[in-house]
Order: sequence, then structure tokens, then C-alpha cells
Amino acid sequence: METVTFRNPGMYWDMAANIHFPPGFDASKRYPAMISNHPIGSCKEQTSGNVYGAAMAEAGFVVIVPDASFQGGSGGAPRWIEDPEQRVKDYRDTIDFAQSLPYVDPDRIGMLGICGGGGYSVKATVMDKRIKALVTITGVNFGRLMREGFSNFDPVGALQHMAAQRTAENAGADEEINLFVPASMDAAKAAGITDIDVLGATDYYRNRVPNAAAGTRMLVSHAASAMTWDAFAFAETLLTQPILLVFGGKPGGFGAYRDGMELHGRAASKDKEVVVVEGWSHYDLYDQPEPVGIALEHLIPFIKQHVAGEKAARAAAE
Repeated sequence: METVTFRNPGMYWDMAANIHFPPGFDASKRYPAMISNHPIGSCKEQTSGNVYGAAMAEAGFVVIVPDASFQGGSGGAPRWIEDPEQRVKDYRDTIDFAQSLPYVDPDRIGMLGICGGGGYSVKATVMDKRIKALVTITGVNFGRLMREGFSNFDPVGALQHMAAQRTAENAGADEEINLFVPASMDAAKAAGITDIDVLGATDYYRNRVPNAAAGTRMLVSHAASAMTWDAFAFAETLLTQPILLVFGGKPGGFGAYRDGMELHGRAASKDKEVVVVEGWSHYDLYDQPEPVGIALEHLIPFIKQHVAGEKAARAAAE
């Protein structure tokens, strides 16, 4: 693995990424590539990199795992902005970078996104036909979540608070930073939280895979763009690439189950597949061996066929 920074023309700060290489990597050859996008609040060292990125590299792909702008090792200020449009630009900038690498085949690039990164990856795939196929792991439409649970089902009130906070900061007030998850499992229990997704997030980020680069937080004054976001806009007409949607059979408050089913129904893709991992929930698919193994049983053949073109190559050989 190699950690890099890049700044393409039209970018205003450096982005950081980890590149995972396949076994026996030979820089004189050209490989299919996957862009692996981390969840909201996560970073490149967690599930998008150390689980799915590593597995896709082992299967023969060059895998580029970027940190989102304003977060992790990437540039951008102020910190902890969660801007869906910027995140989609990040992904497309990462494709630009991938296509500049001599060992990446520019015509064989796919995308994987996890949680909110999955929803962002949907929009990137709608826009950018360089992406040959899309995989989402417990993908979430962050705009829908912001308008519902993350605003206590009062999106107008939330927008009014964001406006007031931005006005206050412009007058010199301190930033307001919201945590996506409680500070600890004890804090979650003390608050009476019972939702499987919030508890799963707390366990994952605070106990199982803590990392200081994973912010699990958001700058409130700059969050309005997320409130008006729709990851699935134009999917009925413009999402034409093959898609694989993986999510757990135990639904929770973040809504990956409902979002996955909705996207499967709406997408214009002719080749679209849903995998419901029965008995497991959202955060189990981040790092737990059994559900991750089930996801990979579907993911690896899918990207080998639709990104690497192995099925087509076999058919041509026959």
C-alpha cells in the first residue's frame, strides 16, 4: 500500500488517498481499478480501505481509497464540512488521478461506496460514465437521512438553525460541531439510545476501529447543502451502468434497507442486483467476517465481470 496526495487541474487543495496494489504488482502493466469511498464520518484507513479496499486489491485490482475533502488527510477548510456535491467532485477528481497513473487502465474503472459514501457514489455514477459499474455496501441517501432522523424530522427548523449559526460565526462566534455518534457506548446507553444503527456506529467508531482521522462530526453552519441533497436524483433515466446493492437484513434508523430497495426499483440499469445479508445490520457489514464474506462473494465476481471484463474476455476466447 502507498499513501499519496494529488491535486489535479481545477482542484483548490490536495487530496490524500491510499493505493492498494494487487499481488505481484507490476508497474509496467495496466490493471483495472476501483475507487473505494468511505462512509460519512469515516476515513481511508477504515472499512473502505482496510476491509473492502484490501479485498478488491487481493482480487487483482488497483484500489484507490480517498479521504473526503475537509476531512482526514485531505485539504480544505474549515474542517468537518459534509458537502455532498463536493464529495461527488472528490470522487470524480480521484478518477482523474487514477487515469493519470500509467498502471491503471483508464477504460476499466469502477466505484464502491459505503453508507453515505454509497449514496454519493450513486450520484457520481449517474454523472460520470467513466465509471463502468457501481457497488454500494449498506448505501444511504444522506439527504433523506438529514431531512428525517438527523433533523428530528424538522428539516425547516434545522435549516433555520444552520442559518442562524452561520450568521453568528460570521460575527465571530465559535463553530458548532455536531457529533454523528455518541462519545462512548456508556454515553449512548445513558441517553436511552436503542437504535441498532446508532449503537453499531458507536461501537465501530469508538471501540472496534477508532481512528483520529475519522471525524464522525459535521460543521453545522455548512450543512444546509446536505439537507437539500438527493443521491438518487435522475436514477430513472441516467443511472445506466451495472449496479450491485448490498445491505443487511436487520434495518435500522439510517435506512440502508429502504434506500437500497428504492434505488433498485428506480435505477435505469439493465443489470442490477440486490443482496440482502440476512441476520446482519448496517455496521456488521463494515468489518464482521461473516457478513463481509457474504458481501465479497457477490462483489468480487461482479467487479471482475463488469469492471475488469473477465467474462467478456472468456467469451471472446471461447
